[in-house]
Amino acid sequence: MKHFFPSTALALVIGIGLLPMSTNSFAANSWDKLQPDRDEVIASLNVVELLKRHHYSKPPLDDARSVIIYDSYLKLLDPSRSYFMASDINEFNKWKTQFDDFLKSGDLNAGFTIYKRYLDRVKARLDFALAELNKGVDKIDFTTKETLLIDRKDAPWLKSTAELDDLWRKRVKDEVLRQKIAGKDSKQIQETLTKRYKNQLARLDQTRAEDIFQAYINTFAMSYDPHTNYLSPDNAENFDINMSLSLEGIGAVLQSDNDQVKVVRLVPAGPADKTKQVAPADKIIGVAQGNKEMVDVVGWRLDEVVKLIRGPKGTVVRLEVIPASNAPNDQTSKIVPITREAVKLEDQAVKKSVLNLKQDGKDYKLGVIEIPAFYLDFKAFRAGDPDYKSTTRDVKKLLTELQKEKVDGVVIDLRNNGGGSLQEATELTSLFIDKGPTVLVRNADGRVDVLEDENPGAFYKGPMALLVNRLSASASEIFAGAMQDYHRALIIGGQTFGKGTVQTIQPLNHGELKLTLAKFYRVSGQSTQHQGVLPDIDYPSIIDTKEIGESALPEAMPWDTIKAAIKPAADPFKPYLAQLKSEHDLRTGKDAEFVFIRDKLALAQKLMEEKTVSLNEAERRAQHADIENKQLVMENIRRKAKGEEPLKELKKEDEDAIAAEPDKTKPEDDAYLSETGRILLDYLKLNTAVAKH
Repeated sequence: MKHFFPSTALALVIGIGLLPMSTNSFAANSWDKLQPDRDEVIASLNVVELLKRHHYSKPPLDDARSVIIYDSYLKLLDPSRSYFMASDINEFNKWKTQFDDFLKSGDLNAGFTIYKRYLDRVKARLDFALAELNKGVDKIDFTTKETLLIDRKDAPWLKSTAELDDLWRKRVKDEVLRQKIAGKDSKQIQETLTKRYKNQLARLDQTRAEDIFQAYINTFAMSYDPHTNYLSPDNAENFDINMSLSLEGIGAVLQSDNDQVKVVRLVPAGPADKTKQVAPADKIIGVAQGNKEMVDVVGWRLDEVVKLIRGPKGTVVRLEVIPASNAPNDQTSKIVPITREAVKLEDQAVKKSVLNLKQDGKDYKLGVIEIPAFYLDFKAFRAGDPDYKSTTRDVKKLLTELQKEKVDGVVIDLRNNGGGSLQEATELTSLFIDKGPTVLVRNADGRVDVLEDENPGAFYKGPMALLVNRLSASASEIFAGAMQDYHRALIIGGQTFGKGTVQTIQPLNHGELKLTLAKFYRVSGQSTQHQGVLPDIDYPSIIDTKEIGESALPEAMPWDTIKAAIKPAADPFKPYLAQLKSEHDLRTGKDAEFVFIRDKLALAQKLMEEKTVSLNEAERRAQHADIENKQLVMENIRRKAKGEEPLKELKKEDEDAIAAEPDKTKPEDDAYLSETGRILLDYLKLNTAVAKH
């Protein structure tokens, strides 16, 4: 068994195809005769048995789980309820409480029947969309007053082909209008969308029994929790490459999101991260090799997109990306060239800087230690190399240097740190506490293993703050949780990711099963699962927590508590938190960067609440212009406060731009880092004042 502790296993590996969708009368199709083979039947029975015996929660496989599997399968295949008809659902409902029985007996027919019906429906819808396009983009009337419901997850299933045709007529109209507003002419739009739908039709014919089996069994596995997955033989290989971090690709964790591929997180110091042009929740809609033609990947399966992105080291892949910062209906994309390379250990190394701040008329120096990942060079360590690299050793060295510089305190920056070595999270904790437990691991049988720092004495005893955000995960959360529970540091920033589970890989006769078999707990007995670590002082989140994070994943295991491993000590920060927050609010209420982030977040949340879009071009352009104007006003308020020239219009990305140089701004220019330093100085002042009395 291969065990994976917190780390790159943060998000989902290769998900299932979300191909576009289809009809009422079924002509013979290439997939009609697809059936599960003997290996797949045996693998399904093995998965049932392994989950029953080894999954952390061991929930029963019963009628209640059958309903979850059924609903999840329909949601996977048709999340926007735009393909299946009410008659299909009525037909499938007879199986709603029978999937538990089917799975226990190795009967995969219901899963295959539903998927093949889905493929039929997909084909019919794509044929209809192409027929609409063939009438000519110029013939579409954009002056009528009609709208399209875009949030259809709770919409009723449509009852007739006529209703589906009307929905898809509007969908095609919306696609064309989005492209028009993004600046494409009629010829380009006709070519792009025709090619897209024809490609998706061609891909339907490539569906294998293996694709159906993976979709169905993975839906069953993920009904237990989002990190329990069935991996087909192809995807098991992809997972092993990802886990070894030897992936010669772009250094990004990707996930299916309806018909598109979404960036979940970037590997720190990886190729995509270095460009500074790709961000979590961005959508990838096109992939090109070097200077070759851009391939539209809307409607492709995630594993197929991953294969396109991966390639030989040193070669360039160009991604067409719709930024997450766009308004929901803004399809304006940018082209990001990325040079493929393996993520190097030295690129993820800990870095230090000095934050110079003036507060209350006095100059202060704060040490900043940025930790992109929890790493340990296992190869050098096992070989007995005395200079092997590890997060803890590197932090210790930098702390020594900062203390020689006589810093007034230290800020540890854990933003975007997706985890890594559990051993390093424990070792790092030991630098800042006297001794004692660092993390608890509860197994499926209820046994709790306590990992401890057994060396008395803290290496650094000075004032400290930890800066975290939504992408601080796994090992980061273990370290941050320990610092909070021992009252060793102020935790500042955003609610962390919330991945507090441990997975293992179990080989099967056909593919592999990744399953959750343990859960992490802080020394206070609180789980890091689902809730993550809640900061003592909150910052506005740049990332939408409804989109990214454990709580955003379906069937995520709950937050809970077990018996604490330490006795609660007096919290030195608690008496001052209200005042620290008040000072912070006062300061950031006038800070241009914080005002900008809050306003941007408020606008994004307002736009996300919109359930329908207008299909009237004049209205849509007016809305688009209004949103752009609001974004421009926000940007110029920020620029004015920083003494920069205002913009006449929002800058468009240069499609031929070379990957940006790594950010070389001073720590003082990072609003979040600078404010974290000021909060730490506020605390030192308050604490000193109390001590004098």
